[in-house]
Amino acid sequence: MPRLFTGIEIPAEIGLALASFRGGLPGARWIDPENYHLTLRFIGDIDDRMADDVTSILGERRQRAPLNLTIDGLDTFGGGKPRAVFARTAGNGELNELQAEQERLLRQVGLPPETRKFTPHVTLARLRNVSPVDVADYIATRGHFPKLTFTADRFVLYSSRNSVGGGPYIVEAAYPLS
Repeated sequence: MPRLFTGIEIPAEIGLALASFRGGLPGARWIDPENYHLTLRFIGDIDDRMADDVTSILGERRQRAPLNLTIDGLDTFGGGKPRAVFARTAGNGELNELQAEQERLLRQVGLPPETRKFTPHVTLARLRNVSPVDVADYIATRGHFPKLTFTADRFVLYSSRNSVGGGPYIVEAAYPLS
């Protein structure tokens, strides 16, 4: 039973720049740079037949131009109980449209709707029992940096093993943006 999600790959040079933010936060489990990605739609654990349907329907999406994406700062999920540190992606209407289209297509093959609001980001670290004060200090000292911009010319269907998180992720299919 594969665990699947769609995403945008992070170019190596952007991953290297993001990796420079690793460290300095006690208790953080840092994601390896080769596993950085921007999740579009988490699909979850599905059977092989549904996986085939997902792979097929994603190929039926409308053609889109490559996406220009900008990472513009650090942030956290979890509020008073921080769960993750992430690199924030600046607002992008085309990216939101791509994600919404995938949501519609995946619902057509019978997947339940995504319940979380789409927040484009690249997870850098997962947190467990990390002090909110330490996280706030980390963000305050490292959270502002020059914008990192790249062009995504495809999105991919990833698989992952059931684990604590952070990879390894395998590209199962690629869908060009052109």
